[in-house]
Amino acid sequence: MAKFFKDIWDSSKDGNRREQRSFLRLAIVATAIFAVILFVKKDSIVRWVGAEITIMHQHRQLRLYDKKIVELEQQIRMLTENRDTLEALAREKFLFAEPGDDVYIVEE
Repeated sequence: MAKFFKDIWDSSKDGNRREQRSFLRLAIVATAIFAVILFVKKDSIVRWVGAEITIMHQHRQLRLYDKKIVELEQQIRMLTENRDTLEALAREKFLFAEPGDDVYIVEE
């Protein structure tokens, strides 16, 4: 196989297959140039695809953050408008109690 690729560049061995071997040489050079442009160049297609994937992930994160913002705004509205909700949060999260309540703390 290596001998074949070495001999492909020797045009004296073309014989009656001259056009086929010329096309093969052209195809090899064109493929090499295309590979360099595709993978090595600073502004290559591979980088474009990577950038597109990054942008898709960032858009997904933005949608999640927008959803989280809506949920937090709704929670803030409920805490400011509804005293029972605020009281339940204070009791559960901060262990607040009214005078006379029994508080039991269970450690996990």
